[in-house]
Amino acid sequence: MGVAPARIWSVMTEVQHANKLWPVMVNFGGGWEWGCCPIVGNANHYKGAAGYSVSICLSVDDGANGTLQSTSWYARSRFAAMGKEKTHINIVVIGHVDSGKSTTTGHLIYKLGGIDKRVIERFEKEAAEMNKRSFKYAWVLDKLKAERERGITIDIALWKFETTKYYCTVIDAPGHRDFIKNMITGTSQADCAVLIIDSTTGGFEAGISKDGQTREHALLAFTLGVKQMICCCNKMDATTPKYSKARYDEIMKEVSAYLKKVGYNPDKIPFVPISGFEGDNMIERSSNLDWYKGPTLLDALDMISEPKRPSDKPLRLPLQDVYKIGGIGTVPVGRVETGMIKPGMVVTFAPTGLTTEVKSVEMHHEALLEALPGDNVGFNVKNVAVKDLKRGFVASDSKNDPAKEAANFTSQVIIMNHPGQIGNGYAPVLDCHTSHIAVKFAEILTKIDRRSGKELEKEPKFLKNGDAGFVKMIPTKPMTVETFSEYPPLGRFAVRDMRQTVAVGVIKAVEKKDASGAKVTKAALKKK
Repeated sequence: MGVAPARIWSVMTEVQHANKLWPVMVNFGGGWEWGCCPIVGNANHYKGAAGYSVSICLSVDDGANGTLQSTSWYARSRFAAMGKEKTHINIVVIGHVDSGKSTTTGHLIYKLGGIDKRVIERFEKEAAEMNKRSFKYAWVLDKLKAERERGITIDIALWKFETTKYYCTVIDAPGHRDFIKNMITGTSQADCAVLIIDSTTGGFEAGISKDGQTREHALLAFTLGVKQMICCCNKMDATTPKYSKARYDEIMKEVSAYLKKVGYNPDKIPFVPISGFEGDNMIERSSNLDWYKGPTLLDALDMISEPKRPSDKPLRLPLQDVYKIGGIGTVPVGRVETGMIKPGMVVTFAPTGLTTEVKSVEMHHEALLEALPGDNVGFNVKNVAVKDLKRGFVASDSKNDPAKEAANFTSQVIIMNHPGQIGNGYAPVLDCHTSHIAVKFAEILTKIDRRSGKELEKEPKFLKNGDAGFVKMIPTKPMTVETFSEYPPLGRFAVRDMRQTVAVGVIKAVEKKDASGAKVTKAALKKK
């Protein structure tokens, strides 16, 4: 079998009504080619001349003239078996304020990404009108952020870019006020952190200081299981002298020492000297930095180890929202974190234990035969009222380790930003996956060394800033969590108090409750 191209650009069809065969022209970006689609209900298969096949959905008015009403296609066909579909990876861009995160991210998205050319042209025109003659990449991001915050729908493709090996998604726009919270509870687990460092005199020192965000972000990334990192020594065009090797060496030495303390292996972290604004070493090698022999930022991204996706684990799908859609019914929406969901599956919603059948699964208005980890989907459920489901509930396969309510759980916690002391009885809000629930610190079990995990003190009276420890926690309302080792996205959390993140943690053990007397719908009973 030939290898299918990764992307379908457009589809044209002609009608041959009599023999139920649709000649189809498909353009994969390199010109049109013919193939044929036999009509089988609504799930058709395009077979190309090279022997590959792609799922295409055809909506047909089967009248006398055999008119074709519309065509759409499932471009995300699973080509894993054929081995050529690019892998999707999630990147989180971290670093101190003003280190150049937006400029660097904007540059990648601008040069390699999915921003529509018309949008860029509009921004460039506006920039010229506002006398921003030198078009700043950060401005692209600022404009997109402003539009998003005003409620204008921005296609998620705007936050994507493509390398030779990967489709990359930037998880959260840098500089977002809830950045730390989003990084912890965020809709995705980052596969790699890109740490942006301001190399200018004073800029680096401010970022790496005790009050700077460089240390906090790096510690956070490691604690939350982001094991791969790329360091960018940014603003090399503004060092003294310009593009200074001595400054690069100094920064590399100091940052490596800190990252080693956090738990990273600095020998495996590329340190790329760049200018996010001028473009040095971003995509192509720069003659200004000819003393540097390592990879460009683009090369370093391609060197990321391919992540393993947890599709073989049981289903966990935390709900982000629940909608009532006229003519369809109740549609919960969320991201598949582990496992898969498909029509006909009987799902259990924790913590209540409500069990029902999935009628259909959709992504981007396309019906799916199955949804895998990373897919943001809506799914229609039978005989369930909207009021029975809430954000923070977790959908799971009723027949394969269904999710349950947590009676209590033991966590490893790092106190990051608390002005006082935390003792037994403290009850802040915990942000874990999509749930936000007050949780009581019932018992501080031990104080531990943050790096080695060695026990320093048994049953301490309190934990303060910089301390780490094991804590037994009890939710004040029904809540579903999992251990970090089994289901990472449901096993990491942020502790919120005084409108800021005061601690982060990972869950080591969960004591679960059985949902007695939980509702099971007729549809679910029929399936048994």
